[in-house]
Amino acid sequence: MDHVAEEVMTTATMATPVQATAGFAHAFVAALSVIIVSELGDKTFFIAAIMAMRHSRLTVLTGAVAALGFMTVMSTTVGYAATIIPRAYTYYGSSLLFALFGLKMLKEAWAMAPDEGQEELEEVSEELSKKASELSGGSDLEGGNASGGAVEPSSLKWSRMLKVVSPVWIQAFTLTFLAEWGDRSQIATIILGAREDPIGVTIGGTLGHMLCTGLAVVGGRLVAQKISVRTVTFIGAIVFLLFAASALVIGP
Repeated sequence: MDHVAEEVMTTATMATPVQATAGFAHAFVAALSVIIVSELGDKTFFIAAIMAMRHSRLTVLTGAVAALGFMTVMSTTVGYAATIIPRAYTYYGSSLLFALFGLKMLKEAWAMAPDEGQEELEEVSEELSKKASELSGGSDLEGGNASGGAVEPSSLKWSRMLKVVSPVWIQAFTLTFLAEWGDRSQIATIILGAREDPIGVTIGGTLGHMLCTGLAVVGGRLVAQKISVRTVTFIGAIVFLLFAASALVIGP
């Protein structure tokens, strides 16, 4: 009997890490896929694409990813805070929200014009043009030399830092953060944080944002013009509906 009890206890202790790994993997994949289908062709994508054509790609990339990473951590924390509610309520409630999001995205995709992405691109480009004058005063600082003279060796490290944390970096961070606030991907991250492993959601969501933003920065306007926002929205709707349907197969 003691041998049997010991074997049962050993099996139970071994199952916990396996379950934790599975939970992390599921949360990681869920967050990664949801963010990718939500962010491709989104306003934050176009902001990064257009700014990267006008300014340093590294500066735009780090500013946008910093904003999206911060937003992901904050959204996951808000969702995880909801775990004080019984698991069954948050699980099936979040599944219902996923279903509603999926249906809403299907409706939006159906009503979209074929050139929806181009219109969004032009709108963001016009918005950034209005803010271009605000950066003119910081152009000298961005070059690391406000007086026009040679940069002294002692200040070389500081001038390099200014090239990253510059008015352009602040603009990329601010515009991305404000565009993401209340966006579909932020709400989806909150929902995932309430039902999935928070670490998996944070890492998967942040990686998804990095991939989309990196694609926007590298590809610029060419990628933005080639993306069919309508098709991406249709795919996103299917992904959201699949997560909602998974609640019928995988219990809380």
